[in-house]
Amino acid sequence: MNLKSILLLSAITIATSVHAQDKNNTTMNPFFEAYSTPYQVPPFHLIKNEHFKPALLEGIKQQESEINAILSNTEKPTFENTVLAMENSGKLLAKVSTVFYNLNSANTNEEIQAIAKEIAPKMSAHNDNINLNEVLFQRVKTVWDEQKNLKLTQEQTKILENLYKNFVRSGANLSEKLKIRLREINSEMAVATLKYGQNILAETNAYELVISTKNDLAGLPTALIESAAADAKARGKEGKWVFTLSNSSVMPFLQYSSNRKLRQEIWNAYQMRANNGNQNDNNGLAIKIANLRGEKARLLGYASHADYVLEKSMAKNPETATKLLNDLWTPALKMATKEAADIEELMKKEGVNGPVMPYDWRYYTEKIRKERFNLDEQEMKPYFSIEKTREGIFTVCKKLYGLQFKALNDVPKYHNDATVWEVTEANGTHVGILYMDFHPRASKRGGAWMTSYRNQKMENGKRITPVVSIVCNFTKPTANAPALLTFDEVSTFFHEFGHALHGLLSNVTYESLAGTSVPRDFVELPSQIMENWAAEPEVLKMYAKHYTTGTIIPDDLIEKMQKAGTFDQGFVTTEYLAASLLDMAYHTQKSAILTNAETFEKEVMAKINLPSTIIPRYRSTYFNHIFAGGYSAGYYSYIWSGVLDTDAFEVFKTSGLFNSEKALSFRKNILEKGGTEDPMVLYKLFRGAAPNVTPLIKKRGLDQLD
Repeated sequence: MNLKSILLLSAITIATSVHAQDKNNTTMNPFFEAYSTPYQVPPFHLIKNEHFKPALLEGIKQQESEINAILSNTEKPTFENTVLAMENSGKLLAKVSTVFYNLNSANTNEEIQAIAKEIAPKMSAHNDNINLNEVLFQRVKTVWDEQKNLKLTQEQTKILENLYKNFVRSGANLSEKLKIRLREINSEMAVATLKYGQNILAETNAYELVISTKNDLAGLPTALIESAAADAKARGKEGKWVFTLSNSSVMPFLQYSSNRKLRQEIWNAYQMRANNGNQNDNNGLAIKIANLRGEKARLLGYASHADYVLEKSMAKNPETATKLLNDLWTPALKMATKEAADIEELMKKEGVNGPVMPYDWRYYTEKIRKERFNLDEQEMKPYFSIEKTREGIFTVCKKLYGLQFKALNDVPKYHNDATVWEVTEANGTHVGILYMDFHPRASKRGGAWMTSYRNQKMENGKRITPVVSIVCNFTKPTANAPALLTFDEVSTFFHEFGHALHGLLSNVTYESLAGTSVPRDFVELPSQIMENWAAEPEVLKMYAKHYTTGTIIPDDLIEKMQKAGTFDQGFVTTEYLAASLLDMAYHTQKSAILTNAETFEKEVMAKINLPSTIIPRYRSTYFNHIFAGGYSAGYYSYIWSGVLDTDAFEVFKTSGLFNSEKALSFRKNILEKGGTEDPMVLYKLFRGAAPNVTPLIKKRGLDQLD
């Protein structure tokens, strides 16, 4: 997943006016000085929790002064004195916010969470003070109305368009009475979305499945058992085994544990997160957030929140996005039904009667995979050490774009788990800095994402280089082996690295258009296309090497992987589509939802005939993407971008995986362009035509049904 947009939303859509503060409190604050660190990365070694609040408040104050300077300018509004001045405002606030919100996701603590809760309404009010300022809007509108006479560049035109439409979409044309209500909505949403995410983290950290008897470990891989023992020891339960709700723990447990009762126990904990009627319950918050969004959209003149959001997307409207989901739903569900029948047949053979339950799916799917393709994921994992996978990604990037990566050991880090890399061109020119943080911990939220500490831009003719980060929750190393990844984790690594390339290779003039600052249903193209290289035999032989012997992954294992490539895609596609349709259901409502989240979800799933054997990939109470992230009415974008990435990868499949001409075209027309053009224009510049859905259907095996 891409976190940068979420962080920018938090930084730029959130806060209030503040008055002058005692300068004595700012003298030792590292945010008030230019970073003197290597490559001007944040001085994490100097930053303390107490620095955040005063720096955020000072950032708000400084941007207020900058906006007031624009308002007090008596000259006729121009691109330079209004649009560009706004583009360049709020530098301190953005500088502090990127660090603060990144740490709140990747290395949080109670103090940071408390500051986030306190500052959220202030940031919301600050944003409203800008977006609802009538005089400021009229200055922007003056430039907008005269743009044909201004001879603006493509980027300048795009910045002006974004700024003008943002004012309109933020309520600039509303009456004063409605503006007051809009401010209230924005403030309530800022607090509610923050609390929603904090509740999920608290629920995830609170649960542990403690096993005391070796017999209860039956079926589990040795590496998983060792990791569980290490977790138990770290929690003061030496001699036992602890399994958690981190994906790298719960998912392999569900996949391999032969103890059905324990699978059911941990599965129920997983799928009931933040839905237990305690202080971390998200039932009410999910409905509150959805209803506030709906009210805001209607207040702004849109039929629904989805209509509001998708106006700026490639899909343009919820009908188009929903049609894609529905077109894929029927074949996906048909295949999933067939897969469920296969599982039920195997269960009966083993003496397990009754319907297939969600906690059975992964366990029996793994058995069928092994039986049908002679493919055991544990046979694959020794070839996917995290270090070798990383080297493989570096090799792919070098062959495609000429990039080189050098480990840096003298650069500040926000956590010891993170590694830091300098990225350069083939000729040694500095491109940017990359942080990578791989393993779960209590201070990190679940999932995987890319984010930014500094966006690329041009300043006085010089390229200001980006500082980006990818954060994951991969399988941990054990006392006896390095971190050995599942192939799903390998694909996630390639995916997030694609986002990182989008940020690193950005080459635009203005920061607000840089890197991943693109529509939600286009942002996943650079990430998802990278996944395609991970499974190519030619590429596998570059990085899939046994962690003890160094031998390259054998051809017969690659062949098994390819034959099993579309296996279980009915389930994978169905659970994803179910979540996407749930997202759309919440955000296409034209009036307030009156039930609780659990009831609403059940009704929506019943309408689409989701079988009881499968639940949505994310249920309502832990759907971080849409209720605490930037994917509301946009979770469909992964499948939309799936159409783009499979269609785009056909170029490399037919012309050569590392065709330099095609790679240069993808870099110049997609990766470097950021949000400077309409995404369909950029896609056609690379592909030469609009995307075709056929490659995606074929890739997922959905064309193999009668």
